[in-house]
Amino acid sequence: MANLPVKLQPGASSDRIDGWDVDAEGRPVLKVRVRARPVEGEANAALVKLLAKALGVSRSSLALARGGQSRLKMIAVEGLDAAELAARLDGIARLD
Repeated sequence: MANLPVKLQPGASSDRIDGWDVDAEGRPVLKVRVRARPVEGEANAALVKLLAKALGVSRSSLALARGGQSRLKMIAVEGLDAAELAARLDGIARLD
């Protein structure tokens, strides 16, 4: 299982992965925008759906491990190790 740190922006004009950024403590986070509003978990569900499609895994293999009410989230990816997760993200979002 691999963990994927995400910075989510709900209410965007389109669903997309913007690439890598750093959080306030200097750790890398994947910037993701979704159209869904942060109401009743809609934005979190849209995030999981978008990441599952981008990574080529089922939605059930992704789980919100931390940050349900925050823009900074940790997504647990079941069935992938950190190296395979990085390989699948390469090309989708590159670290600047």
